[in-house]
Amino acid sequence: KLPTMKMLLSLIALLSAALLVSAAPPTCYSRMLSLSKEITESFKELQISKAVDSCVEMLPRLYLDIHNYCVLAKLRDFVAYPRCERVLEVSELKEKARSLYTIMISYCRRDLAFLTDDCSALEKPVLPPIEPS
Repeated sequence: KLPTMKMLLSLIALLSAALLVSAAPPTCYSRMLSLSKEITESFKELQISKAVDSCVEMLPRLYLDIHNYCVLAKLRDFVAYPRCERVLEVSELKEKARSLYTIMISYCRRDLAFLTDDCSALEKPVLPPIEPS
């Protein structure tokens, strides 16, 4: 009876290890969320910065919602935008956008659930209401 129990425990341990290896990292979703917020904030700062080249005004809008399927196309369009290569801040932002896209389509695709495919929502984001103080 004891060898059977050992064998069962070994099998359970082996299956558990296999599940852990195939699962996405536990911080995958939070990494996508924080990186998308970081990119959106950096883009806002870039737009209001006075020291940046005028080409920034022509960049595609960059509001990201990782739950909107259209965000993948938005990231691709932003990274592929041909202007502003000489502006360091834009190059850095494009690199972050490229990273987020890669994370979303490969490393974290199992952790992501698209709740909508409303592309216009990424053009004119709904701002949260301002709480009275």
